[in-house]
Amino acid sequence: MIQRIQSIYLALAAIALALLFMIPFATSTEAIPNMLQDKVYNIQDSPILIGLTVIGILVSLVAIFLYSNRGLQARISYFSIICSILLPLVAVLLIYNEGTVTTKADKIHDGFGIYIPIISLIFSILAVRSIGKDDQLVKSMDRLR
Repeated sequence: MIQRIQSIYLALAAIALALLFMIPFATSTEAIPNMLQDKVYNIQDSPILIGLTVIGILVSLVAIFLYSNRGLQARISYFSIICSILLPLVAVLLIYNEGTVTTKADKIHDGFGIYIPIISLIFSILAVRSIGKDDQLVKSMDRLR
């Protein structure tokens, strides 16, 4: 059923990733050409980050409606976990790869947005655990018949 706890966890993971469209990954006190011209680095500055975020959101939302097939729901949730891990890694790689080219790299400060994928990762892991517990419960009920 759709009102199970894993659906709530997956919805919270999707909401956390959607927050990245509003919260920046990094800020700078000075404008840095090619990267921080507006002194803010968010997911709109890189198509790779936009792609990972949108894929993570869509995967989490699709997994919510796969409640009848728990195995597929768990596998898709693992893909959401992978997106949540890759997102901050790619963001940090892009920020510091571009930042080391300039002499103003010490002016870059991380924002709260770099930690939001970790929140999504936690919710996705909790969803996978709940899917596993739900699957064990169904299997135990089948043994009782």
